[in-house]
Amino acid sequence: MQLKFLRVAILATSVFGITALSARAQVNIDFWDQVWGPAPYSQRAESLVEEFNKSQKDIHVSYRSVPWASWYETYVTAIASGSAPDLSTGAGFQAVQFYDMDAIYPVDELVDEMTKDGGAADFAPGSLDAVKYDGHYVALPWSIDVRVLLYRKDLLQAAGASVPTTWDEFRKTAKAVTREGVYGLVSSGDPNGTHWIPTILINNGSGLFDSDRKPNLTSEKSLQALQFLSSLVADGTLDPASAGYKDDDARGRFYSGGAAFYLGSPGTASGAGASKDQIGIVPPLTSTAGEKGTINWVNNIMVYKQTEHPKETLRFLRWWSENQKVLWTEGNAGGIPARQSFQQDPFFTKNEQLNEVIKTYLPVVKPLSATAGGTFPQLNEVEGDGFLTTLVQKIWQGQPAADAVQPAQERLQEIMEK
Repeated sequence: MQLKFLRVAILATSVFGITALSARAQVNIDFWDQVWGPAPYSQRAESLVEEFNKSQKDIHVSYRSVPWASWYETYVTAIASGSAPDLSTGAGFQAVQFYDMDAIYPVDELVDEMTKDGGAADFAPGSLDAVKYDGHYVALPWSIDVRVLLYRKDLLQAAGASVPTTWDEFRKTAKAVTREGVYGLVSSGDPNGTHWIPTILINNGSGLFDSDRKPNLTSEKSLQALQFLSSLVADGTLDPASAGYKDDDARGRFYSGGAAFYLGSPGTASGAGASKDQIGIVPPLTSTAGEKGTINWVNNIMVYKQTEHPKETLRFLRWWSENQKVLWTEGNAGGIPARQSFQQDPFFTKNEQLNEVIKTYLPVVKPLSATAGGTFPQLNEVEGDGFLTTLVQKIWQGQPAADAVQPAQERLQEIMEK
């Protein structure tokens, strides 16, 4: 009887011991994800995490949707308190800024692994370079946000105008469609309106910086580009309320037929309601200098140095990167996938606007760091400082570009010297 009891006790200890060890062996990973689309996005992202969890025995990922309101404070507070997630998505320059704060775990080993087995070749050209800093890959690209010029088909047709292909044609078409209550172009005086500055600079083969990362707003090509924006104001083809508009106001004017052209994102047409079919994508314009181009941001996913499980976190990161197509096809995520194989899905190829962006814009996009390339921490402050917003407001209000640009150049110099 005692021997039987001993055997049962040993068996129970063994079974429960294995169970306890198994429980301890399961690694828990915290994944924080920004809200990259309407409600279906976060719902589909969370269910995708569950799909991963069901396929694993030794890793469990907890998903947290993080709103954009106060996002920066959310992450900085978590890092300072030692409670950062294992990995997260985030703002375009979040990874490089936090890397400079010694808070990011480079994903070099994962990129090396993917380079060796061919997986890295699926990323769009330039997207991996956009997340490289100080000789390290500080994140993995997953989505590309790009600014494109959109037009109203009905307004151009009514004016007997064709879709422009050059700056000169754009200016003429804007004049042709402008009449009482309707303008050639509408913009805003907020961050989205600010995107006109790097867009037009890159379009003319220039950028905020030169190849040595020196401020470049007052170079010949940059001034030529900014003066082109001033010419639209002088022509009277820019909605005069643009400087005071928020982006919702400007986009609303475009949707309602109050303007023929608007600078927006690839998915802008999807929010136009009944006017959706009247919106088209203008192919990249050829500038006076004979250049094409526009700005893009490579949204990325980063690993935090506080993680206690880097190996498992990188394993999940690769799985997530290779299986997240459904975030677009079912979750309506914004932007264009960084993976070229995803771009070939019928969801994109059968969408007139998205397909046009992939075919004509992605080959000529450049980051905010153009023409310097790569990424660096100051870019985060460049985006958040407000000096470019002030610059575009001055131009939209009719101030000569040569006068308006000098304070912006000086402020950019101050940021780069920090």
